[in-house]
Amino acid sequence: MTPSNSTPQPKPSGEKSSAPVSLRDAKPLEDQLREIYGRTAYSQKTHIIQAGIYQNQNWRIKTGQIVLGAITTGGLIITLFGKDNQIGLVVGAICSSLLTALIAYTKDFDLGTLSEQHKRTADELWLIRERYLSLLTDMQSGAIQPADAIALRDVLLDDLNKVYAPAKVTTGDAYGAAQSALKHKEDLTFSDDEIDLMLPMSLRRNKDIKTPPAT
Repeated sequence: MTPSNSTPQPKPSGEKSSAPVSLRDAKPLEDQLREIYGRTAYSQKTHIIQAGIYQNQNWRIKTGQIVLGAITTGGLIITLFGKDNQIGLVVGAICSSLLTALIAYTKDFDLGTLSEQHKRTADELWLIRERYLSLLTDMQSGAIQPADAIALRDVLLDDLNKVYAPAKVTTGDAYGAAQSALKHKEDLTFSDDEIDLMLPMSLRRNKDIKTPPAT
């Protein structure tokens, strides 16, 4: 009878090991995913803020057009029927020039459309950001092997490229506001108590926390 040999034998050259890769071996992958998650979170927040900036600018311009149009009309009425025609003529001419300039500006820059485009980009980035977060969670909990995580990472990178390719450029003001919101105001983070208050009692970690009264 041939004695059994429990010593592991080396596998032939080129043959892959079937043993799963440990999470320690996957740390560089996790570091990369964390980095991409952070950049995606910043980009998503920047685009949503940029959409708001353009929306506010568009509202101010539309309001200005209405006001200038009303003043121009008033100046014309004063010119036609008023006693001091010169004042109405000057005011009407100035407001008419400003109104023409605003119309020309909005013709070249459709702020309403730009706002919608940035909002659409932000919506698409939100989903990808959450998928990165889920992937990191699965890796930390051991629910996914690094090889599968690599495959998902490549899919996400391709999806991310499809979002970024047609995306409009953001401004420095929008990025600065996003940086302040994420770094200082912690817009994407919640304390355990804050999360508990959003959940029904049966799902809360802290059963003693009380829902604040409505104001």
